[in-house]
Amino acid sequence: MKEENYATGFLSFSDQQLLDAYSSTVTGVVKHVSQAVAHIKVIKEAIHPNTKKKVEMPGSGSGFVISTDGYIVTNNHVIENALSIKASFANGTEQNAVLIGTDPSTDIAIIKVYDGDLRALQFANSDLLETGQIAIAIGNPMGLQHTVTAGVVSALGRTLRANNGRLIDDVIQTDAALNPGNSGGPLVNSEGKVIGVNTAVISAAQGLCFAVSSNLAAFIAGKLIIHGEVKRAKLAIAAQPVNLTQRMIGANQLKTTTGVYIFEITPDANVNNQQLRIGDIIVEFEGKPVGSTDNLHKYLSEDVIGKRIELTVLRQGRKQSVVVIPGELR
Repeated sequence: MKEENYATGFLSFSDQQLLDAYSSTVTGVVKHVSQAVAHIKVIKEAIHPNTKKKVEMPGSGSGFVISTDGYIVTNNHVIENALSIKASFANGTEQNAVLIGTDPSTDIAIIKVYDGDLRALQFANSDLLETGQIAIAIGNPMGLQHTVTAGVVSALGRTLRANNGRLIDDVIQTDAALNPGNSGGPLVNSEGKVIGVNTAVISAAQGLCFAVSSNLAAFIAGKLIIHGEVKRAKLAIAAQPVNLTQRMIGANQLKTTTGVYIFEITPDANVNNQQLRIGDIIVEFEGKPVGSTDNLHKYLSEDVIGKRIELTVLRQGRKQSVVVIPGELR
């Protein structure tokens, strides 16, 4: 009789009594977070594959509010080349949005809406994340609004290649299911705070999903809101990674087994790269080892624009110091 009452009369029990701790956590987070998650709808200009004419194509993704005055984080690839952007919310409201700034190198973008009573989410400190902790994704997969998936943080410190070829550092791997349309939505912890911005899924890898960490996303968002862009430095060179011989490594007491080979130098009025030569192999940047073009990109931050920088290169097999003055990447 007791079992029958439990099966047929469950509505007399409170939700809290029926839900286990995990379910309570997830449902509580969803109630807190869902009002701040936006469905991003865009119209983009594209070339029709058959007629080769320009046509307007719809697209969609996700985003989330980070300030009550309407700033929304989403992915760059969601709004890239958009002719119009709209954001709709769980309460049924839809607003036109304007683009504030984008950073293709981290796949982060900021848009803004100007009306409505908005709830904002907080960023957590992603440096404190641990593998195995709860990760909850809320977004609009396949256009299905405000869909929730839950899992765990599978791994930390991953890297992911952005569409422009740059490497995104400090990426979170999760098994919380993501699908097209989840891009730009929040990955949150058990407190409802954002630990990452959902950005990619490898469909052939049975659920390997990735998010840009909250610390990196918050840093980029701040730059975009204040400046509309994220500044980076450039050397105006074309280069590729190359393996070093044991003789090169031993004779020059190098800290790395690879370097960056320069095969093209472009004249640029904003860059002083005149001491570089085609065939040079960059092995150090201000004393820090350079083993790949990704290393070099990481060092070419806003802080070094217009400053004298000492590079260590191998020229004809011998270590040599040269001075460059990076310009601003446009």
